[in-house]
Amino acid sequence: MTTCSTHVLDAVAGRPAVGLDVTLLDAEGTVLESRRTDDDGRVRWAAVLATGTYVLRYATAAWFAAAGVATVHAAVHLEVLVDDAEPHYHLALLLSPFACTTYRGS
Repeated sequence: MTTCSTHVLDAVAGRPAVGLDVTLLDAEGTVLESRRTDDDGRVRWAAVLATGTYVLRYATAAWFAAAGVATVHAAVHLEVLVDDAEPHYHLALLLSPFACTTYRGS
């Protein structure tokens, strides 16, 4: 079994994306947990994950709208393969209104 966390950075402002809603779902689309990024742009879920496919859904449209920023992203969906032989997956998202990138961090 393994755990999962995320870190979202506002690439335009050069700081954490504070207050962004992020949902962790299983392969069938069942919500496992929903959280909001903290003051450092981070979320750590309590759920323990088995091997399989999971989705992190970042509510980017609402977050940008609250800041008065136009965006092309209605939401960002990150679908990941988890191997429960790994103790932890940390998935980072670098976000701007018209582009994003992600990577597995440490």
